[in-house]
Amino acid sequence: MTPQLFTAVKWSMVRLPKGSSTDELFRVAKAAGFDGISLTGPGVYDTDEVKRARDAHELPVHNVNIADHWQVRLSDPDPAVREKALGNTTGAITFAHAVGASTVLQVIGKVTDPLNENADNVRERSSEQLRKALPVASRLGVRIACENVANGFGETLAEWNAYLSSFDSPWIGAFFDIGNHDRFEGGAAAWIRGLGRHVMKIDVKDHDHAAQKNCDLFKGNVDWPAVRSALAEIGYHGWATAEVSGGGVEELFRVDRDMRKALITG
Repeated sequence: MTPQLFTAVKWSMVRLPKGSSTDELFRVAKAAGFDGISLTGPGVYDTDEVKRARDAHELPVHNVNIADHWQVRLSDPDPAVREKALGNTTGAITFAHAVGASTVLQVIGKVTDPLNENADNVRERSSEQLRKALPVASRLGVRIACENVANGFGETLAEWNAYLSSFDSPWIGAFFDIGNHDRFEGGAAAWIRGLGRHVMKIDVKDHDHAAQKNCDLFKGNVDWPAVRSALAEIGYHGWATAEVSGGGVEELFRVDRDMRKALITG
Protein backbone atom coordinates (compact mmCIF):
# COMPACT_ATOMS: atom_id res chain seq x y z
CA MET A 1 0.00 0.00 0.00
CA THR A 2 1.34 3.45 -0.93
CA PRO A 3 1.87 5.53 2.22
CA GLN A 4 -0.36 8.56 2.67
CA LEU A 5 2.12 11.29 3.61
CA PHE A 6 1.66 14.91 4.59
CA THR A 7 4.51 17.41 4.29
CA ALA A 8 5.44 19.85 7.04
CA VAL A 9 8.03 22.56 7.52
CA LYS A 10 10.01 23.17 10.68
CA TRP A 11 9.53 26.65 12.15
CA SER A 12 13.29 27.31 12.03
CA MET A 13 13.39 26.87 8.24
CA VAL A 14 11.05 29.79 7.55
CA ARG A 15 13.24 32.86 7.07
CA LEU A 16 11.41 35.99 8.17
CA PRO A 17 12.47 39.55 9.03
CA LYS A 18 13.16 40.08 12.70
CA GLY A 19 9.97 40.87 14.59
CA SER A 20 7.67 39.10 12.14
CA SER A 21 4.41 37.80 13.52
CA THR A 22 3.27 34.25 14.07
CA ASP A 23 0.64 34.90 11.42
CA GLU A 24 3.39 35.66 8.88
CA LEU A 25 5.16 32.40 9.78
CA PHE A 26 2.02 30.44 8.97
CA ARG A 27 1.30 32.50 5.85
CA VAL A 28 4.71 31.74 4.31
CA ALA A 29 4.53 28.04 5.22
CA LYS A 30 1.09 27.74 3.65
CA ALA A 31 2.10 29.66 0.52
CA ALA A 32 5.04 27.28 0.01
CA GLY A 33 2.64 24.35 -0.27
CA PHE A 34 3.16 22.47 2.98
CA ASP A 35 0.33 20.55 4.59
CA GLY A 36 1.35 21.54 8.12
CA ILE A 37 4.00 23.02 10.38
CA SER A 38 6.14 21.94 13.34
CA LEU A 39 6.76 24.43 16.15
CA THR A 40 8.79 24.48 19.37
CA GLY A 41 7.81 25.01 22.98
CA PRO A 42 6.98 25.61 25.73
CA GLY A 43 7.37 29.33 26.24
CA VAL A 44 8.28 30.25 22.67
CA TYR A 45 4.91 31.02 21.04
CA ASP A 46 1.72 32.54 22.36
CA THR A 47 -0.95 29.85 22.25
CA ASP A 48 -3.76 32.14 21.16
CA GLU A 49 -1.65 33.66 18.36
CA VAL A 50 -0.81 30.18 17.09
CA LYS A 51 -4.45 29.12 17.12
CA ARG A 52 -5.53 32.25 15.25
CA ALA A 53 -2.81 31.80 12.61
CA ARG A 54 -3.53 28.07 12.31
CA ASP A 55 -7.20 28.69 11.70
CA ALA A 56 -6.75 31.71 9.44
CA HIS A 57 -4.37 29.89 7.09
CA GLU A 58 -5.87 26.41 7.55
CA LEU A 59 -2.43 25.05 8.36
CA PRO A 60 -2.34 22.54 11.23
CA VAL A 61 0.41 22.30 13.81
CA HIS A 62 1.26 18.61 13.80
CA ASN A 63 4.24 18.57 16.18
CA VAL A 64 6.09 20.55 18.84
CA ASN A 65 9.84 20.16 19.34
CA ILE A 66 10.69 20.41 23.03
CA ALA A 67 12.65 23.59 23.59
CA ASP A 68 16.12 23.33 25.18
CA HIS A 69 16.13 19.52 25.31
CA TRP A 70 19.78 19.47 24.21
CA GLN A 71 20.91 21.83 26.97
CA VAL A 72 18.39 20.96 29.69
CA ARG A 73 18.54 17.19 29.40
CA LEU A 74 16.57 14.32 30.84
CA SER A 75 19.92 12.55 31.26
CA ASP A 76 21.79 15.33 33.08
CA PRO A 77 23.79 14.22 36.16
CA ASP A 78 22.04 16.88 38.25
CA PRO A 79 18.59 15.74 39.48
CA ALA A 80 17.40 19.36 39.52
CA VAL A 81 18.22 19.75 35.83
CA ARG A 82 16.41 16.48 35.07
CA GLU A 83 13.32 17.77 36.83
CA LYS A 84 13.51 21.00 34.82
CA ALA A 85 13.79 18.92 31.65
CA LEU A 86 10.71 16.96 32.69
CA GLY A 87 8.89 20.26 33.18
CA ASN A 88 9.84 21.25 29.63
CA THR A 89 8.47 17.94 28.36
CA THR A 90 5.13 18.23 30.13
CA GLY A 91 4.93 21.92 29.22
CA ALA A 92 5.48 21.07 25.56
CA ILE A 93 2.82 18.36 25.76
CA THR A 94 0.35 20.86 27.21
CA PHE A 95 1.17 23.42 24.51
CA ALA A 96 0.93 20.76 21.79
CA HIS A 97 -2.51 19.75 23.03
CA ALA A 98 -3.67 23.36 23.09
CA VAL A 99 -2.68 24.00 19.46
CA GLY A 100 -3.79 20.61 18.14
CA ALA A 101 -0.44 18.86 17.67
CA SER A 102 -0.38 15.09 18.07
CA THR A 103 3.28 14.69 19.11
CA VAL A 104 6.19 16.31 20.86
CA LEU A 105 9.71 15.61 19.62
CA GLN A 106 11.95 14.59 22.54
CA VAL A 107 15.73 14.25 22.41
CA ILE A 108 16.11 11.80 25.27
CA GLY A 109 19.57 12.89 26.42
CA LYS A 110 23.20 12.93 25.42
CA VAL A 111 26.34 10.97 26.27
CA THR A 112 28.75 13.64 27.45
CA ASP A 113 31.38 11.70 29.43
CA PRO A 114 32.07 8.10 30.48
CA LEU A 115 31.57 8.67 34.20
CA ASN A 116 28.71 11.11 34.76
CA GLU A 117 26.56 10.91 31.65
CA ASN A 118 27.26 7.69 29.79
CA ALA A 119 24.97 5.50 27.66
CA ASP A 120 23.63 3.62 30.69
CA ASN A 121 22.90 6.92 32.41
CA VAL A 122 21.05 8.21 29.36
CA ARG A 123 18.90 5.11 29.20
CA GLU A 124 18.09 4.95 32.89
CA ARG A 125 17.61 8.63 33.65
CA SER A 126 15.58 9.47 30.56
CA SER A 127 13.39 6.41 31.05
CA GLU A 128 12.65 7.42 34.61
CA GLN A 129 11.65 10.95 33.62
CA LEU A 130 9.62 9.95 30.57
CA ARG A 131 7.60 7.51 32.66
CA LYS A 132 6.62 10.48 34.80
CA ALA A 133 5.43 12.31 31.69
CA LEU A 134 3.29 9.43 30.42
CA PRO A 135 0.16 10.25 32.46
CA VAL A 136 0.10 13.79 31.02
CA ALA A 137 0.71 12.51 27.49
CA SER A 138 -2.05 9.91 27.68
CA ARG A 139 -4.54 12.25 29.36
CA LEU A 140 -4.05 14.94 26.70
CA GLY A 141 -3.64 12.55 23.78
CA VAL A 142 -0.18 13.74 22.74
CA ARG A 143 2.46 11.14 21.93
CA ILE A 144 6.13 11.48 22.89
CA ALA A 145 8.23 10.84 19.77
CA CYS A 146 11.84 10.26 20.81
CA GLU A 147 15.00 11.09 18.86
CA ASN A 148 18.37 9.36 19.16
CA VAL A 149 20.30 11.73 16.90
CA ALA A 150 24.00 12.48 17.43
CA ASN A 151 23.72 11.88 21.16
CA GLY A 152 25.79 8.71 21.60
CA PHE A 153 22.86 6.48 22.48
CA GLY A 154 20.67 4.20 20.40
CA GLU A 155 23.17 3.96 17.55
CA THR A 156 22.30 0.33 16.86
CA LEU A 157 18.88 -0.86 15.85
CA ALA A 158 18.82 -3.40 18.68
CA GLU A 159 19.61 -0.79 21.34
CA TRP A 160 17.05 1.72 20.08
CA ASN A 161 14.34 -0.90 19.67
CA ALA A 162 14.97 -2.20 23.19
CA TYR A 163 14.74 1.31 24.64
CA LEU A 164 11.46 2.13 22.92
CA SER A 165 9.97 -1.29 23.68
CA SER A 166 10.82 -0.96 27.37
CA PHE A 167 8.00 1.54 27.89
CA ASP A 168 5.40 -0.86 26.48
CA SER A 169 3.23 2.18 25.78
CA PRO A 170 1.44 3.51 22.69
CA TRP A 171 2.30 7.01 23.91
CA ILE A 172 6.07 6.69 23.34
CA GLY A 173 7.78 5.91 20.05
CA ALA A 174 10.33 7.21 17.57
CA PHE A 175 10.60 10.43 15.60
CA PHE A 176 12.65 8.87 12.81
CA ASP A 177 15.21 11.07 11.05
CA ILE A 178 16.01 9.69 7.58
CA GLY A 179 19.30 11.51 6.99
CA ASN A 180 20.72 10.92 10.45
CA HIS A 181 19.96 7.20 10.36
CA ASP A 182 21.31 6.69 6.87
CA ARG A 183 24.82 6.97 8.34
CA PHE A 184 24.23 3.91 10.54
CA GLU A 185 24.72 0.29 9.52
CA GLY A 186 22.07 -0.81 7.04
CA GLY A 187 20.96 2.71 6.14
CA ALA A 188 17.65 4.45 6.70
CA ALA A 189 15.47 1.87 4.95
CA ALA A 190 16.73 -0.98 7.12
CA TRP A 191 16.11 1.07 10.27
CA ILE A 192 12.56 1.88 9.17
CA ARG A 193 11.81 -1.80 8.66
CA GLY A 194 13.47 -2.71 11.94
CA LEU A 195 11.64 -0.11 14.00
CA GLY A 196 8.29 -0.79 12.38
CA ARG A 197 5.44 0.23 14.65
CA HIS A 198 7.73 2.43 16.75
CA VAL A 199 7.98 5.00 13.93
CA MET A 200 5.49 7.73 14.80
CA LYS A 201 6.72 10.51 12.53
CA ILE A 202 9.66 11.24 10.25
CA ASP A 203 12.12 14.08 9.72
CA VAL A 204 13.40 14.40 6.18
CA LYS A 205 16.92 15.29 5.05
CA ASP A 206 19.64 13.65 2.95
CA HIS A 207 23.09 12.48 4.07
CA ASP A 208 26.43 12.78 2.27
CA HIS A 209 28.37 9.68 3.29
CA ALA A 210 31.73 10.93 2.01
CA ALA A 211 31.50 14.22 3.89
CA GLN A 212 29.70 12.55 6.81
CA LYS A 213 27.25 15.43 6.89
CA ASN A 214 23.53 15.87 6.48
CA CYS A 215 22.47 17.85 3.44
CA ASP A 216 19.56 18.97 1.29
CA LEU A 217 17.45 16.41 -0.54
CA PHE A 218 19.10 14.72 -3.55
CA LYS A 219 22.49 16.16 -2.57
CA GLY A 220 23.52 13.02 -0.65
CA ASN A 221 23.37 9.25 -0.76
CA VAL A 222 20.00 8.28 0.73
CA ASP A 223 18.36 5.56 -1.36
CA TRP A 224 14.94 7.17 -1.69
CA PRO A 225 13.26 4.30 -3.57
CA ALA A 226 14.35 1.98 -0.75
CA VAL A 227 13.01 4.45 1.84
CA ARG A 228 9.66 4.62 0.04
CA SER A 229 9.47 0.83 -0.07
CA ALA A 230 10.32 0.53 3.61
CA LEU A 231 7.67 3.07 4.61
CA ALA A 232 5.12 1.15 2.56
CA GLU A 233 6.14 -2.14 4.16
CA ILE A 234 5.55 -0.87 7.69
CA GLY A 235 2.29 0.80 6.64
CA TYR A 236 3.45 4.27 7.56
CA HIS A 237 0.83 6.96 7.03
CA GLY A 238 1.37 10.41 8.48
CA TRP A 239 3.63 13.41 8.71
CA ALA A 240 7.02 14.06 7.12
CA THR A 241 8.80 17.19 8.35
CA ALA A 242 11.54 18.88 6.34
CA GLU A 243 14.78 19.63 8.16
CA VAL A 244 17.00 21.13 5.45
CA SER A 245 18.05 24.59 4.27
CA GLY A 246 15.21 27.07 4.55
CA GLY A 247 14.31 30.42 3.10
CA GLY A 248 11.31 32.33 1.86
CA VAL A 249 8.35 31.14 -0.16
CA GLU A 250 10.34 30.25 -3.31
CA GLU A 251 13.01 28.25 -1.49
CA LEU A 252 10.45 26.47 0.68
CA PHE A 253 8.30 25.67 -2.36
CA ARG A 254 11.28 23.77 -3.78
CA VAL A 255 11.74 21.93 -0.48
CA ASP A 256 8.11 20.82 -0.47
CA ARG A 257 8.40 19.73 -4.10
CA ASP A 258 11.55 17.72 -3.40
CA MET A 259 9.99 16.06 -0.34
CA ARG A 260 7.04 14.89 -2.40
CA LYS A 261 9.38 13.57 -5.08
CA ALA A 262 11.59 11.75 -2.55
CA LEU A 263 8.79 10.20 -0.53
CA ILE A 264 5.72 9.99 -2.73
CA THR A 265 6.10 10.32 -6.50
CA GLY A 266 9.69 9.12 -7.03
